[in-house]
Amino acid sequence: MSDLHTILITGASGYLGGSLLAQWSRSSLPPYKRLLALVRTEEQASAVKREYGAEAEPIVFDTKDEKAVRAAVLDNQISIVFFLVDAMTAQAQGYFISALAELKGRTGVDVHFLHTSGAKIFSSHAGAPTDRPLLDTDPDLYEIQKAQKAPIPLIQSAVNTNNTVIEQAESLGVHSYIFVPCIVYGRGEGFGNRISIQTVAIVKAARALRRVYSVDDGSPAWPVCHVHDNTTLYLALLRGILAGGTNRPGSGKNGYYLASSGHVAWESLYAAMAARLAQRGVVDEGGKVERATPQTLEAMGKALGCPAEFVALQLGGRCTFTPRHGEEALGWKPRYPAQHILDTAGDEVDLILENLGE
Repeated sequence: MSDLHTILITGASGYLGGSLLAQWSRSSLPPYKRLLALVRTEEQASAVKREYGAEAEPIVFDTKDEKAVRAAVLDNQISIVFFLVDAMTAQAQGYFISALAELKGRTGVDVHFLHTSGAKIFSSHAGAPTDRPLLDTDPDLYEIQKAQKAPIPLIQSAVNTNNTVIEQAESLGVHSYIFVPCIVYGRGEGFGNRISIQTVAIVKAARALRRVYSVDDGSPAWPVCHVHDNTTLYLALLRGILAGGTNRPGSGKNGYYLASSGHVAWESLYAAMAARLAQRGVVDEGGKVERATPQTLEAMGKALGCPAEFVALQLGGRCTFTPRHGEEALGWKPRYPAQHILDTAGDEVDLILENLGE
């Protein structure tokens, strides 16, 4: 029964997790027992109580501490975990999955683990196929991921994490889901971080070099999603899990869900953001976009705190990952079309500059 479920959300102070908590009270969900929000500090715990006291209870523990994870899951009888804090390694996820399996063994309740991955892990950066649309409903997607060879070890680790979550969960009788955000934009609704990652990288690099640079040959595109729509897919998936029955959402090797309203060319996004950056006096020459040279990539890397070869990882690449699962299985429909990120690029720039202290 769904009313037996206690739900844990990790990353409650983050951009995605905070927005999920904020929309929670406006969502019509089947009944459940409790909602716990994992935070890192007592200050954040106070913020959860203040902002969401009627909806969520804060909880503080270290996800990298196996004993702490096990105690939290078993003591609180947590049967659904939405994991939003680490896409790169599988350590903490493994602790949660093992604890969920133990809870299932003790109580017989169905247990569920959602891992938040990322579109990079289904892109050129990760050795994924980009010569055709890669559907999130592709029955061979798990095998495709298993065969991927990422040119960057950090990204290979993230690919392996997806696979490990699926394999470990399957072996222990835990339903697993791979939730995939892409370029997420728009003002976050949570009490903590209000801004995205990829769009911030474009602004940070442009601010340091006083120009926007493209980092790819050709005109590669990437999936995009407004933060509101990303949140409604999280909630649609949760709604399906809580409802249970024969129409339970696909899981395991059939449990990939991309939150996206469509694809946008990076060069279009660069140009749209550069126009407002020029109006704000952050870049020169009317917001002209140029192709990056090895020298400018070095400078961009310094601005972003990464080696030059990691710059394109933050604000470029080709991703043909295409959403079908959310709409076909859950009835999810994004409110904002892909073009919306270009139409509101000026607002995004203003939001980022405001949060960067300008």
